[in-house]
Amino acid sequence: MFKMSEELEMICFQIISNSGSAKSNYIEAIQKAKAKEYDEANRLMEEAEEYFLKAHKIHSELIQKEACGEKTEFSILLMHSEDQMSSTELSKILAQEVIELHKELNSIKN
Repeated sequence: MFKMSEELEMICFQIISNSGSAKSNYIEAIQKAKAKEYDEANRLMEEAEEYFLKAHKIHSELIQKEACGEKTEFSILLMHSEDQMSSTELSKILAQEVIELHKELNSIKN
């Protein structure tokens, strides 16, 4: 039976946790923009970016180790963490667009 190293498991959970926090903030930022709370939406987007950059940095370190010859063992948890990070990046792009749409819509209504 395959046993993942504790270090890799911790790395995966850090990526998942930071990606999840970022994604939650992106969604909350959309809700704040919908409620015309643009300053709070911007704050949440900035906080989300900090979480996303943490996840990205951790992931980049794994890639750098692999590039230097240190093989990373494959695991479903690692694959899941990368999937979460990718979907968070998409959430970021969509949140940026939806927030801008809410701003434009609000300016047209007024």
